[in-house]
Amino acid sequence: MSTRIIKCPNCGVFNTNKEYCENCGELISHQKKREIKAEAVKQEQIKEAIHDIENPNLAERLKKSPNAFYRAVGWVLYSVLVVVSAIGAGLAWIIAMVAAG
Repeated sequence: MSTRIIKCPNCGVFNTNKEYCENCGELISHQKKREIKAEAVKQEQIKEAIHDIENPNLAERLKKSPNAFYRAVGWVLYSVLVVVSAIGAGLAWIIAMVAAG
């Protein structure tokens, strides 16, 4: 195993093969910092996915309504949303093809 000497950015003490500074306790390992950041990003993605599942849009809520009229309105809104999205995607594709030459 190679010896790693890392200078603490907080207090300036040189540490050998440590994740935390011996003097002030500051996290100095770059690998550990990346792991902590990756875990934080993963937790944020999980929170966003849970929020999206628990809070559907209006059309999705109406499609699941026990009232038949609201279900019909929900399906109409959902269909309009899909059609508008398809038209927008088609226009974006045409503009990209025109711009590409």
